[in-house]
Amino acid sequence: MDQLSSSHRRALIVEDEIVIALGLQDAMSAMGFDHCDLAPSDPRARSLAMSAQPDIALVDVSLEGGREGIEAARWLREVCEVPVVFVTGYTDPDTIDRIHQQVPGAPVISKPDYRGGLADAVDAAIAHRTG
Repeated sequence: MDQLSSSHRRALIVEDEIVIALGLQDAMSAMGFDHCDLAPSDPRARSLAMSAQPDIALVDVSLEGGREGIEAARWLREVCEVPVVFVTGYTDPDTIDRIHQQVPGAPVISKPDYRGGLADAVDAAIAHRTG
């Protein structure tokens, strides 16, 4: 995995299903991320990103309160310069097209199968930011 300059790597998990969020938190901890903030909504994600400056954000397409995760991810990347990986159950072609229009190059992995591809997706997102 690509090492960032900081020895304390932080992940932001933007997911409103607590079981999935905790699973992602465990997976990121196993990958060497020291701290994982959990945000169930777009406003909470923005607040945490501004204060915590995460090294990566894992974002679901559908969030609490009906807010669109794609817009949250676009904002995280453009305003906070945070690499983004989408972890979502919405992997239909129309949604994938919308994701790539708003957040070009962001990896998309399916929720049921995220563990197998998470490390590669995180590496790809970080490389896209630095490359």
